[in-house]
This record gives sequence, structure tokens and C-alpha cells, in this order.
Amino acid sequence: MPNTPDALSSPLAATPAPASSGHPLAGLALGFIGVVIFGATLPATRIALEGFSPAFITFARALIAASVAGATLLILRKPFPRKHALSLLIAGVLLVYGFPGFSSVAMQTVPASHGGVVLGVLPLMTATFAALFGGERPGLAFWAWSIAGAALVMIFSLSGADIEPGIGDLWLGCAALSAACGYVISGKLARTRPGWEVISWALVITAPLSLAGTLFTWDAGVNQPDTNALIALGYLALGSMFAGFIFWNWGMAIGGIARVGQVQLLQSFVTLGLSALLLGETITPVTLGFAIAVGFVVWCGRKAKVG
Repeated sequence: MPNTPDALSSPLAATPAPASSGHPLAGLALGFIGVVIFGATLPATRIALEGFSPAFITFARALIAASVAGATLLILRKPFPRKHALSLLIAGVLLVYGFPGFSSVAMQTVPASHGGVVLGVLPLMTATFAALFGGERPGLAFWAWSIAGAALVMIFSLSGADIEPGIGDLWLGCAALSAACGYVISGKLARTRPGWEVISWALVITAPLSLAGTLFTWDAGVNQPDTNALIALGYLALGSMFAGFIFWNWGMAIGGIARVGQVQLLQSFVTLGLSALLLGETITPVTLGFAIAVGFVVWCGRKAKVG
């Protein structure tokens, strides 16, 4: 592909992974930190819902994160990457609104167990998009481990569940597509600039929509929040929406998008562990066994070839 401005700015242009992506262990470690931060999203959301509506939480956490990101960029005098504006806008819409929005709609009509399937297939979809337009070429061994990990998470999520496919599963599919595509776009951008800049500009460029949504949902969305709800909203903004993506993007940039994406197979189990710690939920031996099995798959997959 010629090195034209259009090619450089296109979010779907397949650019080869740089030599720095030859550090899979460091990338996996950084990605796991991101997954731990993301894993607290559900428990924090449950706490935040005691004082805010789902719609208000979606927009307000993005607006708070955008304010911090914008101030940081301004203080450090970072120039706006004009040639990547389209990619940043698409990544922002997909990750800030797409995945949370589609997931919220889906959870109104399907059980939470179906949501676990999204986390099971998301790494596999991320690897697929990384191969299609992320400039990566996973080998057969990688695909085998990836499919095995996805199967384990889906079996765990659906075990004992009464499966009745509905329209909510379609929304879950849209959520997975949004996240996978957004991860690949932001991961590619993180090859050209630090991961914190990528998520910061994505938040800033979508800030007008975040502000409009926050103001629109304010009256019906704020219901006398207590201190815990306020702290939870702050975590969703500064942790789930900002800090988590710093480590996640950084990990994908140096460890490879497809390979580091597999770490998200562990997110279901991280969420269960944090739910037990914060909400007093129970972890069963079966859950622990599945977590160990998935961890083994991710560890074996780290050595699989990704060209």
C-alpha cells in the first residue's frame, strides 16, 4: 500500500506490526493489568447504580475521563494527531459508547450468563480483526489455543444455563464486534504513540457527545447518590474508561494485538474474584478450576507464532 496520507489515516489500513511487538511476556503482563482494571467494572457498576441510572453512568464516566485526559494533554502540550483523527473518532465511538451501550441493551432481555459468552469470543474476534486489518498473521497453533480458550470460557458461562436465544444475543454480538474492532484500531494507534495518548484523544474527540448525553440524562439519572456510588462512578471514569486502556493499549503495542487480546479470556474470572471481594459473592471450586484451565491456555498461547 502506498504511503499516502489517506493510507496513514485510515483505521482499516493493514500496517505491519513493528519489531517492538516481539515482547510477548511484557505485553501479556501489561494486558493483564488492564484486564484486572476492566474486571472491576461490573462490581463498580452495581454499586454506582445505587445512585445513578445506567444511561447517566455511560455518559458521565466518559465525560469525567475526557476532562482528565484533556487536562493532561493540555498540560503536556501534546499536539492533536490530525492524520489519525478518523481512527481516534471511530475507536472512541466503538469503545466508549458501542460496547457499553450494546451490552446494556442486551442485558435487559438475556441473562448475564449470555454476557459471559461475549468475553469468551471477544479475544477470538480481536485476533480475527488483527489478522484482517491489524497487520498480524497468527499461526495455526495460535488459532488452536485461541479457540480452546474461547470454548472454555463459553462452557463455563453457559454451564447450567437455560439457553433461549433472543434479540439480546444479537445486541451482544454487536457489543463484541464493537469492542474487537475498537481494540484493534487503538492497538494500531498505540504503535505510533503512547497508549495513554491514544485513549486520551479518543475520549477528547468524543467529549461533545459525552457532555450532551450527561446533560440530557442528568435530571432522571441522578438519584441522591451516597459516597460509595460517587466513588464507584469515579472508578468507572478514571479506571475502566481511562487507566485500564492505558495498560491495555500499551500491552497490545509491544506484545501484539492478537496475542495480548487472549488475556481477556481471564476477565470473567477476575470479575468473579473482585465481586467476591467487594460484594461478598461466592467462588466455587468449579469456577477456580475453569480459571486455572483458561490461564494455562493463555500461557501456552503466548509462545504460539504471530507473524
